[in-house]
Amino acid sequence: MKRIYVFILLAAASVLTLQAVDPRTELATNPDRSASNHYAYPYPADKTLPQLTPAPAGYEAFYIDHYGRHGSRWLTHANTYSRPVRQLEKAQSEHMLTLQGERLLKVLRRVLEASEKRDGDLSDLGAEQHQQIAERMYRNFPSVFAGDARIDARSTVVIRCILSMQNETMTLRTLNPALRITTDASYHDMPYMGWGYGEDTLANHIRTEVAKVTDSLYRRCVHPERFVAQLVTDPDWAAHELQCQFLMRDVFDVAGSLQGHHEFDDVTLYQFFTTDELFELWRLKNIYWYCHWANAPLNGNRMPYIERALMRDMIAKADEAIASGEQGASLRFGHETCVLPLACLMELDSVNYSCEDLDSLHLHWQDYNIIPKACNIQVVFYRPVGTTAVNPDDVLVKVLFNEHEATLPVGHDTAPYCRWSDLKSHWQQRIAPPVDWAAPAPVDRVLQSRLFTSGDD
Repeated sequence: MKRIYVFILLAAASVLTLQAVDPRTELATNPDRSASNHYAYPYPADKTLPQLTPAPAGYEAFYIDHYGRHGSRWLTHANTYSRPVRQLEKAQSEHMLTLQGERLLKVLRRVLEASEKRDGDLSDLGAEQHQQIAERMYRNFPSVFAGDARIDARSTVVIRCILSMQNETMTLRTLNPALRITTDASYHDMPYMGWGYGEDTLANHIRTEVAKVTDSLYRRCVHPERFVAQLVTDPDWAAHELQCQFLMRDVFDVAGSLQGHHEFDDVTLYQFFTTDELFELWRLKNIYWYCHWANAPLNGNRMPYIERALMRDMIAKADEAIASGEQGASLRFGHETCVLPLACLMELDSVNYSCEDLDSLHLHWQDYNIIPKACNIQVVFYRPVGTTAVNPDDVLVKVLFNEHEATLPVGHDTAPYCRWSDLKSHWQQRIAPPVDWAAPAPVDRVLQSRLFTSGDD
């Protein structure tokens, strides 16, 4: 039977403003959320538009500054598909698979065959996500895309990002053939388009140290005994002959990835996990994304600043658009490893949340609300109707985060709109001070978390 989940579209203010909620309830309602960064972009197929605040009287949108993640994709490591098949086949060869184990192996073989040589490729649903985002952007801001507006689209050099760009720009051209669209994907732009090519190479060392901590969390907190016992008749044999924790984690990753493919609409693997197991596996991924890429004490609160070059580029292109008087958009396509720290650096909603208590992180910060597939940031600029040459102080702006109006660090009295000069000044102050990448991250207090002191192995 085709999977059917109840998707509840909340009011814009509550969807992305990260509040103290119990994700157990959300995961029980929709287990696809447990997929973390593999969660498919949550708009339904009918392309429902978000509720947006009308432009202030006498103003119209004329420019969009955008960064978006690629759409749903195949998993990037072929081993995630093949390793659980090899392990279950080993048990099968010893006549130790249960009926549940045989059922799981059958599905995993089907997925493995379909995934051959498609590591990280954009999926069919991933292409549709960007077509629909482009259509909503066009409908939301028709004045930006009117006439022969100029659209400058750039992608990282990764194929799934290039194809995401292609799907958006082709959709825009279909809606308005007069658009002047240019596309590019070059290592020339990678210093600001994709993290790891720019000025902060020492940040990678910090993430290596953070990985030692998050890897230890998985070893302590993932308990695969029940999961494996339903698949293998002799759990003692499995404990010695199989990589039980990796088996559980791989099947969990495959389960979450299936939502990104139409060809697997008839398949679900969540029945092999209890609600508590899904929650714990998601919680560990949530901690991983927070500690590696967000404003976490474990990384010294440094990771947002890896996107300084991207923020500088967005500010510069926005100022160019204001000065030129042209309407149009700068569309950039990349990865969640850019969207997440950029949203922190921009201080959108509560994404920049910082806490040392990883035990309670999941109550305040949920990655599936932040970095689903095709997540995106749209900075929308407004000027007085009928003008082209405009004083920058008269330009208004609002930010859509995953197409919902985001709260900003300035302009609270006029939210969701604020003056561009105020927001620009605040962001420039954020990226002006140098970052001490060489200093060790202050992890001592974080390591006092119950996650590290429970004694579990």
